[in-house]
Amino acid sequence: MSGASTAAYLARRAAQKERVRILYRRALKDTLNWAVHRHLFYQDASDLREKFEAHKHVEDLDTIDKMIAEGEATYNKWRHPDPYIVPWAPGGSKFTRNPVPPSGIEIVYDYGRENND
Repeated sequence: MSGASTAAYLARRAAQKERVRILYRRALKDTLNWAVHRHLFYQDASDLREKFEAHKHVEDLDTIDKMIAEGEATYNKWRHPDPYIVPWAPGGSKFTRNPVPPSGIEIVYDYGRENND
């Protein structure tokens, strides 16, 4: 392999590893949306990990790209329609419920205990 083809190979492998990592994290977080209890989630997470580990030995770049595309399609097909969102996160039920006061407004904490001069 020449230097240019080695660099291209390494760049493609790095991009594939990143896509697999992102796919695994998204699928794992989505598994938590489907599981009602933690003990169910642990089994599902273990099964998901086994699916990823089963194809760990594949070295052909085109096969890896095909497997990633299939995995992303499967993930998109089985994605939870109403994912859990932490209440205080963007999109959550408590997001910006108590927003920060605008600048220029002073909060007086000793209300009612003013000095009577």
